Amino acid sequence: MSENQPPKSAGLPKWAEELREQFVSGSVGQFIVYGNIFDVVPYTTPQGNILFPSLKEFLTDAMLASYDIILVYDRGKGIRAPKGDKEWTEWLNAARVSGDWGESPTLGTRNPVRAMELIDFYILRMLNLQAIKRKQGEAASFKMAVIIDFAQFIVPTGDPIQLTGDISSFIVKILTWANDPAILNNNIVTILTTEKLNDVNALIVGNPRSAKIEIKLPTEDEMLDYVKWLKSTSFPKLEELCDVKLDILAKRLTGLSRVEAKNAVAFPLANGQRITEKMLGNKKKELIEKECQELLEFLESPYTLDLVAGHEPVKQWLREDGQLLKEGRLHALPMGYLIAGRIGTGKTFMVQCWAGELGVPCVVLKNFRDKWVGATESNLEKIFSILHALGQAIVFVDEADQITGKRGGGDSDSGLSGRVYAMLAKEMSDTRNRGKIIWVFATSRPDLVEVDLKRQGRLDVHIPLFPPQTEKEVHDLFLSIAKKLKFPLKPEDLPTMKEGTVFGGHEIEGILVRALRAYELRREGEEKPISEIFKKVIEEMKPSAQTKKLEYMDLVAVRECTDSRFLPERYRNLSPEEVELRIDTLRRFM
Repeated sequence: MSENQPPKSAGLPKWAEELREQFVSGSVGQFIVYGNIFDVVPYTTPQGNILFPSLKEFLTDAMLASYDIILVYDRGKGIRAPKGDKEWTEWLNAARVSGDWGESPTLGTRNPVRAMELIDFYILRMLNLQAIKRKQGEAASFKMAVIIDFAQFIVPTGDPIQLTGDISSFIVKILTWANDPAILNNNIVTILTTEKLNDVNALIVGNPRSAKIEIKLPTEDEMLDYVKWLKSTSFPKLEELCDVKLDILAKRLTGLSRVEAKNAVAFPLANGQRITEKMLGNKKKELIEKECQELLEFLESPYTLDLVAGHEPVKQWLREDGQLLKEGRLHALPMGYLIAGRIGTGKTFMVQCWAGELGVPCVVLKNFRDKWVGATESNLEKIFSILHALGQAIVFVDEADQITGKRGGGDSDSGLSGRVYAMLAKEMSDTRNRGKIIWVFATSRPDLVEVDLKRQGRLDVHIPLFPPQTEKEVHDLFLSIAKKLKFPLKPEDLPTMKEGTVFGGHEIEGILVRALRAYELRREGEEKPISEIFKKVIEEMKPSAQTKKLEYMDLVAVRECTDSRFLPERYRNLSPEEVELRIDTLRRFM
């Protein structure tokens, strides 16, 4: 690590202050440090110099600088002693059976059973030495720290009864280190590190004598400090070769770790390229999607709401909320939206078009469920940490009824559905996120989404979408989708529709694609007009046979609606009792 003057005093990170205060108070002696653990840590030395060490270096060289011995263990490297190595090695050589571990005692500690036993014995040895000193009237001032890296591979999530005997014994040892008053009172601290808290066994995480310390991704201000530091150290020409100011650069990099941010600017500079807005956006998208293991996907839309045919009250509402968002009047925004309607009414397209107008990141929540125990919860934990770091984002959950879980869970999935529901419900109702994380759920079956998840305070605005209700609306939708498909369709090419004809957006797109196919397959010299081709395709089109199911989807969307302006005239005057009665009649077809 090299020391450099900071552009601004970084001080001790907030999470490190919290750790220090809790340990000094004597309330806990064990900490689980989780989150952004693979990043560098801002640290200002007593001399006023700023360093950006790794987490491990920060813990051993700064937080635990006054300690006499520090043991660090992970399954890949075994036990090392960054401080007190001589004493540790002498004890280790005396304790081991000759020849049993080969030439290197450190490599011999890779075995987790042996390593955990040795650490446990050494802690006991330190306690005995401290007790002897006290009996002799000496001050027992010896300090010891144990750092367990990648704790999820030592005490993984799962039922201890179903885990191997070795893992159960590890859980007992770590719980003992946290709960034994003698350890707490003798300046012995244990620190477990893991990226995702949900990957560590619940008995360890839930222990009240173990403090959970989260390292969050850098905020916009923290990223700006780091960008300025990079300019003053590694990249003196950063401002000169960047198309945006440093504060804008920091804003664009927010959501990344400092290591990823450095890589994002280092790559173009190393290759003689300028740092442009487009390059920053693409690089950030690539890094975040990779970091989230493709659990999130950035939605980059070239469309605006101008391309949406019909739904005028809905577009007006969304545009008004978009204006509030841009003006920073976040207190007036809903926490989220539920967009409901039969298949083919353009729910996803509506969100894409709105995203194209907003000017804030829009991410799609993909399938985060996993077959491994605890992995689904860990995926959600990772997603939430990224969303918070982005500062402001629209989160789009398509087919919401499939992935949001159920309140009670069930035996069929060992309660996973209930845990997913609980995590989402907690996150969505946090009013600190108002205007920062805006949830948009889309589903054709809103009746399958838990009532508590779609209530006011989570998904405040319920927007129903319907197929075109009038011939004009049908024509407008044909022309809108034709424009999207780059099909040269004109208003005069559209035939008169039969009374009672109902086409959803997916059916209209299907008709247009078939007409476009026939148009492109015309024989050379054939001058059949588009209107004739189009009329023939519509005549041959067989409408959906699932009319009862589609009507059911329409009516459950009507039932969910929170503003009568969103409803077509035919539904606006229906009483709730009439809607419920018809839904009950149609339910047997679902």
